[in-house]
Parts: sequence; C-alpha cells; structure tokens
Amino acid sequence: MRRARPGAPPRGTGGRALTSVGAGVGFDERRSTDRGDDRTTGSEPTTVREERTPSRLWHVTLSVSGGAIPLKEVRRGLEQLAHDHPFLLTSRYANDHAEIRYWEEARDLHDAAAVALRLWGEHRSTAKLPPWEIVGLEVIDRETYHQRIAEGYGPPPAAPVGVHPY
Repeated sequence: MRRARPGAPPRGTGGRALTSVGAGVGFDERRSTDRGDDRTTGSEPTTVREERTPSRLWHVTLSVSGGAIPLKEVRRGLEQLAHDHPFLLTSRYANDHAEIRYWEEARDLHDAAAVALRLWGEHRSTAKLPPWEIVGLEVIDRETYHQRIAEGYGPPPAAPVGVHPY
C-alpha cells in the first residue's frame, strides 16, 4: 500500500506541477477584530478577505550548454519542445548550446523563475533534448523588456517565432 496524499502521483514520476498559492489566513498575524476578547463563547464566523496578486507577464531567456550534439538532433528536440509548449517564442541553437525565449504568466518573479528552471529538465526525455545544463536565466517584467527594446539595449529583438540556428 502506497502512502501519499490523495491524488498525488507516485514518487519519481515527474508529475509535479508548480502552482501559486496564497499565503493563507494568519500569514501576517492579522486577525478579524469582530471576534472580541471572549473566545470561550464558541466559534463565530470570521470574514477573511484574501488579497490576490494578479499575475503578470515575464519575459524569460533560458540558456543551456553542454557537449557537442549533431545540429539535426538539437533542432529536432527544440522543435518538439516548441510543439509540446506553444508558448515558446523562439529558440536559437548551435551544436553545444541553445537559448530559449518565451513569455511566462506568473504571480511574481520567483514563480516565473521556478517554472523556467524546471523547463529543460522536465522535458528532456519527452522532447529528447540534449543532456545539457542550464547556464543562464534572465527573467524580466514586461515593462522592463519593452523599455530595453525602446532604448535600443538589452536582449536583441527575438528572431521570428520558431527554431533557428545562431
């Protein structure tokens, strides 16, 4: 018999999903003042107003590198990744490194970065990606991305959508 949370995937299956969750009641120790000082009179309903942080768009650039792989295999893997995940904007590649750019919707930078850092490893086997390691990550908000482009510095404008050699 397996011990786990109901609905939880078996260990080591990689079926984990990153989700954003609120901090919950009492996170900052604020409590409703409607309860009064007498706590022995039973439980009175308290009104908890959860503040939700709206999600934002983040521009992600993920760089990976490793041993030389035939260009055909690198391209095929990146094309499969783009097919499996159409949110990918563009990929550039060479036989020993690649760069992936896309927009991620997330609550904050931490969530966007966590998803980006898991992307390559979680899809390595399904998309048959090279066994490279992540060597760089840039996550910037939408306003910063557009400001950099308008000022003529920052990441060069992405090549047309798709998978392209350097």
